[in-house]
Parts: sequence; structure tokens; C-alpha cells
Amino acid sequence: MGRRHSLRAVLLLGTKTMKRRTVGRSDGRKVIVAAVLVSLLSFGPTVRRSDGQDTSAIDRGVRIGIIYRPGVRPGLVMLPRTGQGLDSVRVIVARDLDYGDRFEVITLPGGDSIRLASTTGPRRSSAGGSTATKGATAGALNYPLYQALGADFALDITAAGDTTVATLHDIAAASVRRSVRVQLPRSSDPDFRQAVHRLADQALQAAIGTPGIAATRILFVKDGKVYRIDQDGADQKLVSSTDRQAMSPAWGADGRRFAYMEFQAGKGWLYLQEMGSGKRTAVATTGSALDFTPAFSPDGQTMAFSRATEEGTDLYTINIKNNCCLRRLTVGRFSDNLSPTFSPDGQRIAFVSTRPGLPQIYVMAADGTDQQLFAPFDYGVTGASNAPEWSPDGQSVAFHRDVAGTLQVFVLDVRTRTVRQLTSVGRNEDPTWAPDSRHLAFVSDRSGYRQLWIIDLDTGRIRPLLQQSGARLPAWSPRLSEATSSTP
Repeated sequence: MGRRHSLRAVLLLGTKTMKRRTVGRSDGRKVIVAAVLVSLLSFGPTVRRSDGQDTSAIDRGVRIGIIYRPGVRPGLVMLPRTGQGLDSVRVIVARDLDYGDRFEVITLPGGDSIRLASTTGPRRSSAGGSTATKGATAGALNYPLYQALGADFALDITAAGDTTVATLHDIAAASVRRSVRVQLPRSSDPDFRQAVHRLADQALQAAIGTPGIAATRILFVKDGKVYRIDQDGADQKLVSSTDRQAMSPAWGADGRRFAYMEFQAGKGWLYLQEMGSGKRTAVATTGSALDFTPAFSPDGQTMAFSRATEEGTDLYTINIKNNCCLRRLTVGRFSDNLSPTFSPDGQRIAFVSTRPGLPQIYVMAADGTDQQLFAPFDYGVTGASNAPEWSPDGQSVAFHRDVAGTLQVFVLDVRTRTVRQLTSVGRNEDPTWAPDSRHLAFVSDRSGYRQLWIIDLDTGRIRPLLQQSGARLPAWSPRLSEATSSTP
């Protein structure tokens, strides 16, 4: 019985592992690994669907992916400029602000004719910026015109020598909210795009006081390799430094390293790899069984993971700071336990357990005590639930669940323990949170192929992240500082 459940756990419906299958009691470890490898390599095109938009509803009456209504967010206009060699910077910043879903970005034609007002001129504000005043000379921003266009903010990106200046105007106040001065790398520099993304995040925080998610990346698996990509879908690069099959990528809390599982000689090894240098080290005590689905604690000192043996699949933790101190958290007996995810305070772990029969979402204290059902379900009615991920703000857990034979993304409210469905078109699985706890990346075949998509939970907007097919198991990074975004 233990061996059979072990294989079921490893092959669960698109969790941060593989597809679920069932074999007889006599099948051994070679069968487990063979089935895993087959599942890794067998994701081809699916039937193309005519409708790439979602028709499900979420709380607050927002419809997912059918109608994306402008006007419910503050308007922001990117001021047109000619010359200065900053066109690519403006394009990236405008796209970042659009994808952040905090503004309705207003696009204007090129040239400077629309930006000037003959009746207003600049004066110094108390905050050190400039403010419009009647009767001054021409050259100030035409605040009334931009207000008539529906803009609440205007962002002007200019060059001052080797410095790039981003000036955020508050249209209603007719003043400068903030100016940010940065020295960007050359456009050929590997860190150029991340530097521009950070500039976009600074502009967003200046406008609404909330950090952005532009300077983030997403890990994913394709053809047994781990890749990373910017949140806007650009700058895709291979990052796993191995020719062996790799999967289950997970970011460290500081964004400087990531973990993943690699198949070697019929076993699953866990590795830690530095994002900048590419240097990797094996996690102590792994390699004796099939270890997978690593998850970092918020302080970066502990890793939780799943271990499948002949007796079953259970959860363990290990001290990765000192590379020691293996600890078993669950004892499955006649059930499997896998796919751990830490709460942001590090006090609890959500995970998948088959103790009700089908896999469902459970929670326990980080030391393995107080194990209990987390996401409610109707016995005999609700399908299998897998791939939980705790939101960075601690308020929600995203996961996917089988609904009428296909997988859909759900969100659990941690406080009320109520569940809501986010998707309904196609097969949707493996959700991962952005640092703002507002956006989710997930895998969907709504276009006819398995691709990465991003959904904004507030507006319901859905956009493709990666047009290539075959991507799976995404993992969204924390916000990346200048020190953590270096490209290998």
C-alpha cells in the first residue's frame, strides 16, 4: 500500500511535481522514475480553443478576462518626447505600469506640442518640485489639458547628461509629486532591463505608495530545464546548470538563489543555486530517495520538501544554513503528504495530503504539530486539490482543484477558510503569487497550448506571459534589488 501511495503522490495532477498515475503493489522505484520522466516529456499541444478569455466570476462582481474595463483606475499619461535616446526606457516603463494594473496608461502621439501651456509656468513647490502658476512663461506642463484627457498623473522621462530623470506630475495638484534620478546601465548590459523595471517600480510607489512588481522574475520548467523570465515576458534565459532533468524550482526569500530537484540514478536530489554566479551545492541528506517540491522558510534558513520512499511520501525540513538537522514533519502511514508552502511569518506550512482519499489542502504548525484540513471540500463531490502556495501578505493560499475532469485555479481565504474559483476556461494549474499578493502566474491551455499566463485578482485581467508552449511549474520571485538581479 505504501509503495502505491508513494507513486500516486509523485504523479499528482500537475502539482509542483508530475501527473498522477496508479500502478500495482509490485511496481518498484524504477517504475516511479520512469513514469516521472514520461510525464516530464509528454506535454504536447492540446486541442485549440476558439475563446482565449475566461468567463468565470470572482468576488466583488469582477468577471475574469471577459471585459477589462478602463477608467476604474487612476489615469497615467507617459509624456511624449523626441530624441534623447530613451525610447526603449519609456516603452519598458509604460508596459510595466500597464501590467501592474494600478493605472490606466494613456498613450499620446510623439512630439512635444501637446505638453506645453502658454498660460502656465513653473514655480518651486514646498516639496522641492515645480508647480504651475498663472501668468508665467511657456514651457510648463499643460495640466488642464491632461486633466481633460482623464489623466491623474503624468510621467516624464528625460536625460540629464548620463543620468535618467523620471518626473511624476500630480495633475490635479498641478505639481511635481516626485523626481527620481538614476544612472542606467547601457542597453547592452545584462542588467539594463531590471534597472528600468526598478525605475518603473519607483514611479508607481511615488504615485500610490505601493511597491510595484516590475523588478521581478519568474522561474519555470520547460523540457526538463529551469528557465527564468522577466515579469513582462522578456529576457528569457536558461538558469539550471545541468544536463539532467530538473524541476520544482523555488525562489529563496532574498531572491539571490533558488532551489530545484534534479533526477540522478533513479533518485531526486535537491540543489541550491546562486542566481548571479550559477554556483550550486547539493542539499545535505538528499539523494537517498526521491526528494522534490522544495520550499524556503521566510528567513531563508530552513527548507521544507517532500520525500517519496517505498513506505510513502512525507514532509521533511532541513537546516540549509548549516546543511544539517533533517526533521520529519508527517508520518503518512496510509496517506501521502507533499508540496509544502510556508506562511510569510514562518509559523505554519500548508501542504497536500491524501488522507481524505483524494489530495486536499491541509495546514500544520512549522514543527509538524496541529495538522488539520485547510481548504474545505465536499467529500465524494470535490475533486483533488494540489499545488498550494501561500500569498506574501499571508491572507490567501492559491491552489488548483479538479472541477468536472479539468483543473482550475482557486484561492483560499486564510481567515474565513472560504474558497473561490478564479478560472473556468481550459485547464489551469500551478498558481504562483507575485510579491504584491494581487497577481498570480499559472499554466493554462486556454490558447490551445500549455503556456504561462498572469491574472490580476482585482480587475480580472488575464495576459499571456510566455507564448512558447510546454512551460510549467512557475515560481514568482520576490522583489529584486540591484544586488539580487544580476544575470549569470
